[in-house]
Amino acid sequence: MPSGIETPLRDIFLVIAPSGRDCPVIGELLASARLGWAADNDGATLLQALVTGDAAGAVITDDALSRIDTGRLREAIEKQPPWSDFPFILLTRRGETRQGSRSIEELVNVTILERPLHPASLISAARAALRGRLRQRLAARHLDEREKARAELRELADTLEAKVQERTHDLAAANDRLTAEIAERERAEARLLQAQKMEAVGQLTGGIAHDFNNLLTAVIGSLDLLLRRSEDEKARRLAKNALQAAERGAQLTAQLLAFSRRQRLSPAPLHPNEIVSGMGDLLARSIGAHVRVETRLDPTLWKALADPTQLELMLLNLAINARDAMPAGGRLTIATQNVEPVPPQLASELSPGQYVAISVSDTGTGMSPSVLARAFEPFFTTKEQGKGTGLGLAQLYGFAKQSGGTARIESREGEGTTVTLYLPRTREEAVPSISAGREVKPTQRARILVVDDDEDVRLVAATMIEEIGYEVVSAPNGEAALKALDEGRFSLLLTDVAMPGMTGVDLARRVRPAYPELPILFASGYADVQTFGAELTEENMLKKPYRIADLAARIAAILAERRSEGNVVELRR
Repeated sequence: MPSGIETPLRDIFLVIAPSGRDCPVIGELLASARLGWAADNDGATLLQALVTGDAAGAVITDDALSRIDTGRLREAIEKQPPWSDFPFILLTRRGETRQGSRSIEELVNVTILERPLHPASLISAARAALRGRLRQRLAARHLDEREKARAELRELADTLEAKVQERTHDLAAANDRLTAEIAERERAEARLLQAQKMEAVGQLTGGIAHDFNNLLTAVIGSLDLLLRRSEDEKARRLAKNALQAAERGAQLTAQLLAFSRRQRLSPAPLHPNEIVSGMGDLLARSIGAHVRVETRLDPTLWKALADPTQLELMLLNLAINARDAMPAGGRLTIATQNVEPVPPQLASELSPGQYVAISVSDTGTGMSPSVLARAFEPFFTTKEQGKGTGLGLAQLYGFAKQSGGTARIESREGEGTTVTLYLPRTREEAVPSISAGREVKPTQRARILVVDDDEDVRLVAATMIEEIGYEVVSAPNGEAALKALDEGRFSLLLTDVAMPGMTGVDLARRVRPAYPELPILFASGYADVQTFGAELTEENMLKKPYRIADLAARIAAILAERRSEGNVVELRR
């Protein structure tokens, strides 16, 4: 290549003219047109440029073709890049056509110029070749960009497919979660609906129980007085029958209150194993010889916190239900165990903590799914009319929830039923129960003020107190009671809780500042008395309906306590 030419190889012309001064002359002509050039006498650079796509073109004389291997030239031409069509400018002598010239015309993009030629013709042909070569390279860039774009599209397509699959998987997972959440919400709504229904029925039964307890107080009190005063055996027998019926009504009211979770419980630490063991004879008499009773009691069982009397009643009811489900006989199993932690299926019903489970299982007829779903509903029963109230399991559920636990039923038709009662654990020591004593006779004179808005209840209560041996004054409301207190002195105030206008608690709040030493005993057939105030406790509450013996014992205990404290109220004569 001549010195002073610094044009890149891709933009120069290869001059293949080995004879005479053809090569420098052609080079000078190209240089005069500011076209780069380089000498390639043996054609080696040409063969390489054809394969690599370099050089702007080649200016070759016909006599130079004899020095280039035609086979190698053909092979190099065939190996050109797809975009390349290497331009040749072939210089031939006028009137002469050589075999090599015809061969190259067949192989490549060739422009033939005859010599002697005008310089302008060579420069024009060279510039045309350069423009064509530049267009080829431009097309090559476009092809390269298109291939890159295609590669990117293929990669994007592959990536997109993966992303679509990933997104589809995410959407499927989200759909599964949404389906699960919808199902859980439906279950929660069903539980809420059931809870609202139970709460509404509970409020209704609580109100009914209050009115019914007032009614039973008058009935039971009157029958109690009749039995004490009558010597007619026939009349006494009828009165006893009526009293038994009234007490069954009181038990039904207690069941309603247990269902509505408004009964007044007396929870205490207890040993469930001792409760079950102590009921052996009672269970045997209640369910008969055709049912075998078995127990599986955990010797390491924790103590539970519950009302022992109500717990015995619940277990007895479950045993009777099991007996009725096994008319041809079977096996009744009572089992106890410690529960920690709370099972997942009970997590929505029990707070985290430790519980004692008492289960009663039978081998009876079992329940269908539809019956099982309604088992805890009040007044729902599958027994014949007159054989059941439908309150047994509802009462059990209310007792369990009010005690801080819950109840669960598992049953399959033809295989039997298991009812499990969950009660909270306590670490307090169990206190032995104290049986109620017989009627206590008065040992001192006392004057008692009875306040009740129900005329029948007020009359019966006053008559019962007189029958016991105390002096009594009655008042229909709080205002009348305050007036009576201003006019005389009393040893005890017995007042109803739920009264219109001034409640018994309101009355007590007005009495205590003026008569701080006067003891007050509240009587109520309303279960949820805590709503009336914190003044109401187990010690100063008398639950309606009450018997004359219960009333006598409570009055005697209060007066004895006041006497031991030196707070005896002297009566005016």
